[in-house]
Amino acid sequence: MVSDKMAEQLNQQIKHELYSGHLYLSMAAYCANSDLDGFCNFFVVQEMEERFHAMKFFNYIVEQDKDVKIFGLDQPKMDFKSLEEVFELAWKHEQSVTDRINKLMDLAIQEKDYATQSLLHWYIDEQVEEEASMLNILKKLRIVGDKGQGLFMLDKDLAQRAYNPPK
Repeated sequence: MVSDKMAEQLNQQIKHELYSGHLYLSMAAYCANSDLDGFCNFFVVQEMEERFHAMKFFNYIVEQDKDVKIFGLDQPKMDFKSLEEVFELAWKHEQSVTDRINKLMDLAIQEKDYATQSLLHWYIDEQVEEEASMLNILKKLRIVGDKGQGLFMLDKDLAQRAYNPPK
């Protein structure tokens, strides 16, 4: 059974996942305003994934017969100097999410909460993918810069990304 302390931390993680989506919508808006439709699409899909992550926690808390609490969201950063800055921030943000998930796992281990540990293994694997994705695009942006054919090709590639909810 999930402790009250764990339930509170899981509720806080819902807030953080929803904030992540909020941040990615802000990044999508920057990309749209910069006529980078593929990059915009990338972040819109990223927002959908973050909402899925929040709902996975939501459903788990309900299944554990605990109260779900929905908290207000902080204002995300909206002013960016460059696409590279956007992805640098996105990569650092994903690192902070990984840190939060790891702390949840530490608590689950401390409390011998095996059900929550099982849930969190999925998130740990997901965070490896999330960090790698942001870093991969950041590295490509550092190679191609913010203008020219390389940026056009990367934008076109990211336009192909579609949301596929995990099973």
